Amino acid sequence: MPQLGLLHRRAWAALLGQLLRPPRVMCLGAARSHSQVAEAVLASQLKPHQEKSNFILKTPKGTRDFSPQQMAVREKILDTIVSCFKRHGAKGLDTPAFELKEMLTEKYGEDSGLIYDLKDQGGELLSLRYDLTVPFARYMAMNKLKKMKRYHVGKVWRRESPTIVQGRYREFCQCDFDIAGDFDPMIPDAECLKIICEILTGLQLGDFLIKVNDRRILDGMFAICGVPESKFRAICSSIDKLDKISWKDVRHEMVTEKGLAPEVADRIGDYVQCHGGLSLVEQMFQDPRLSQSKQALEGLGDLKLLFEYLTLFGIAEKICFDLSLARGLDYYTGVIYEAVLLQTPAPAEEEPLNVGSVAAGGRYDGLVGMFNPKGHKVPCVGLSIGVERIFSIVEQRMKTFGEKIRTTETQVFVATPQKNFLQERLKLIAELWDAGIKAELLYKNNPKLLTQLHYCENMGIPLVVIIGEQELKEGVIKLRSVATREEVAIKRENIVAEIQKRLFES
Repeated sequence: MPQLGLLHRRAWAALLGQLLRPPRVMCLGAARSHSQVAEAVLASQLKPHQEKSNFILKTPKGTRDFSPQQMAVREKILDTIVSCFKRHGAKGLDTPAFELKEMLTEKYGEDSGLIYDLKDQGGELLSLRYDLTVPFARYMAMNKLKKMKRYHVGKVWRRESPTIVQGRYREFCQCDFDIAGDFDPMIPDAECLKIICEILTGLQLGDFLIKVNDRRILDGMFAICGVPESKFRAICSSIDKLDKISWKDVRHEMVTEKGLAPEVADRIGDYVQCHGGLSLVEQMFQDPRLSQSKQALEGLGDLKLLFEYLTLFGIAEKICFDLSLARGLDYYTGVIYEAVLLQTPAPAEEEPLNVGSVAAGGRYDGLVGMFNPKGHKVPCVGLSIGVERIFSIVEQRMKTFGEKIRTTETQVFVATPQKNFLQERLKLIAELWDAGIKAELLYKNNPKLLTQLHYCENMGIPLVVIIGEQELKEGVIKLRSVATREEVAIKRENIVAEIQKRLFES
C-alpha cells in the first residue's frame, strides 16, 4: 500500500470532498477523482526512482556482453563443435528457454536449488532451463520417440555464485550431443568419447584427459563400504567435489555435514583415490569387496567393453578410469565421463588458467521414463561441451600472444578514387552481392581513396575493386590485393569470375 503522506494534498482533498457529497453527486465525479488519486500514487512511486543518483549501467551479475571480436571467436568455436556433431549424423533440435517447473524438479539432486524460478505469468509455474538434457528427455517422451541422435546449442541458467575467471556464469551456452535408443552396449558411449576427443583436438587447447567411471560402480562401492542407500546421492555429490577440494575436506563434509560414519568414509577413501586404465578395471574385478556387488560387476563389465572400442577408435590413451569421478546430477545411471585439460596454454610468468572440466556427460537410461505416464524407458547417452570455459582459455591465449581476429567476413571492398561515382559503386556492389560475394563500401558519396584503403587494411579485407573515370571509359575494373598492393585491370564483364577464382584459390 502506498504511503499516504506522499500523496498530493489536493488529491486527498478531492477524494474527501467526494465522500462528503450526497451519493448521487459523488457518482458523477467519481471517475475523475479516482483518476487523480491514481496519478498521485503513481507519481509518488516513480519519484524516488527518478531521483536516484547512484544508478550503475551494468549487466546482471553472472552475465556478460560479447563484443564483435569475441563473437567472431565464439562462432569459430561453435562451428568446430557443430560440424563435428553433424559429421557424426546428429540432427538439430531446440526447446523453449523455460519449462514447466514440475518438469525440472527432482532431476538435479542437490543442484535443484540453483534453478531460476519465474514469476507466475498466467497460471503456470515456470523455470528457466538448467541444462539441455532434461528438456530433451521431455521432448522424447512428449513426442513418443524411441530413438534419436540430436545436437542442441542454447543458453541455460543457473542461480549460483559466478566465477568469471574460471568461465563460470549464471547465463551460459551449452553444446549437447545425445544418442537415444536401445542399442548394443557401449557402442554409442564410445562414440560420445570419440566426439569429445575430436572436438578438443580440433580446438587445439593442448593436452587433455577424459576421466570415466560408472554410476553402478559408485553405488556398489557405497553399498559394500556401508553407506545407507538413502545417503547414496548425497555422498555422490560430495565425491564429485574431489576435483576442486582435497580428500580431507570431502571426508570432513561427508562425516560432519552428511552424518556418515568415519570408518565408512575411510573405506570410500581407499577406492576414490584410485585411477588408471584397463588394468585398473581388471584389478577391480578381483577386488574381494567390490566383486561382491552385482551392480559394480555390471559397471566394470561395461567399462571393459568400452575400453575395447576406445582402443579400436585409437583414443584409449586419452581415457582414464577414475573412481573419484561422480557427476553429481541425479539422472545418470551408467557410464559417466569428464574431460579436463592437463595444462592450459599460458606464458611463463603467468599461472595456467584453471577452468575445471571442459566437457562431460554420461548415460541416463531412466530420464525419459520419468516423463512417461507408463514409465516406458528410452536408453540415452550424451555429452556437453563447456563452451564458456573453452572461450575463456582461447580468449586468454589470444590476449597473451597478441592474436588478432577479423570481426567480419568481407571478401571484397568496392572503392573509387573520384567524386560522384556512388551510382557506379552501387551497381557494382549489387552485382557482387547477387553472385554471393561478401562485399562492402563506405556509406559516403565522395570518400577519399586513402580512407577506403586504410579501412580494408584495418578490417583485413583481402581484395579491393576500384572504379573511376578511366576504368569506366576503358570498360575495366582494377582489382587490388590488399596484402601485396598489386593491381591488375580486369574486363568489366569478367570481374565476378576473376574474384571468385581468387577466393577459391586463397
